[in-house]
Amino acid sequence: MTMKIFNVMSVVLVLLSGVSTGVSADPLDTLMKKFEEGKYSKKGADTCIMCHKRSDKVMAIFDSVHGQANSKSPMAGLQCEACHGPQGKHKGKNEPMVTFGEESPLTAEMQNSVCTSCHNDTTRVAWHTSLHAEQDVSCVSCHQLHVSKDPVLVKDQQVEVCSGCHISAKADMNKRSSHPLKWGDMTCSDCHNPHGSMSDSALNEIDVNQTCFECHAEKRGPFLWEHAPVMENCANCHDAHGSVNEALLKSRVPMLCKQCHANDGHAGTAPGDNSSIQTGGQGCLNCHGQIHGSNHPSGKAFQF
Repeated sequence: MTMKIFNVMSVVLVLLSGVSTGVSADPLDTLMKKFEEGKYSKKGADTCIMCHKRSDKVMAIFDSVHGQANSKSPMAGLQCEACHGPQGKHKGKNEPMVTFGEESPLTAEMQNSVCTSCHNDTTRVAWHTSLHAEQDVSCVSCHQLHVSKDPVLVKDQQVEVCSGCHISAKADMNKRSSHPLKWGDMTCSDCHNPHGSMSDSALNEIDVNQTCFECHAEKRGPFLWEHAPVMENCANCHDAHGSVNEALLKSRVPMLCKQCHANDGHAGTAPGDNSSIQTGGQGCLNCHGQIHGSNHPSGKAFQF
């Protein structure tokens, strides 16, 4: 644990030594000097609590996983100073500590270096190449540490946290056809890895189809007769977050089908009478019911 804390502080010290343009140098210079001196409190968290015990927000750390006295918790090592840096001469506002959030003098990268020095497992290996990191999103933008349960890790609260920034997805999930995100039956992390991944849109799997197949296994195949756009990308026809059309379709059938089959005289029958497929119920799907693929020997046209 001591070695891990040392690594945390080493990373922060390196980042502080290269202060980025536009950040006030005074508090960062002070923090850098404090890290170099390494004057940690002899009484650990007890020293901090002397002043901060009146703050319910601060004291709530002991209800969280970060406040438990076990080998994996900061409280087992340098305690509060494991994340907030050495106390030095800090008493009130006379000397800064490492703080987190929008009001912190540290950049998002500096703040995140504290977290990622411990949280560096395989699920976060792609963080530095993720869109969140590129957009200077800090860990505390999504996570709350001084709470018994971090809302973003609670199934029925995670969507609210994510949709605070992803407002377009929030609008889509309230459309007439959507995944059950707003009812808490699904979470954003069922499909996405917010800490980054090697696929587009930070998906958990290698591509869109493999992600969809985790739940929609019946669409995986293999099929005797495969529908090319289905095998290529589910998003060719479906909008995953929600749609005004049935089954998350990007547009209504048969107009969706005609985006590819426009030159087919049969599929392009003009509307106007009862013989037109555009006025006959579900149009193309009246006959081509196995549109994702067919295993019937006579199902070349995705029938049966």
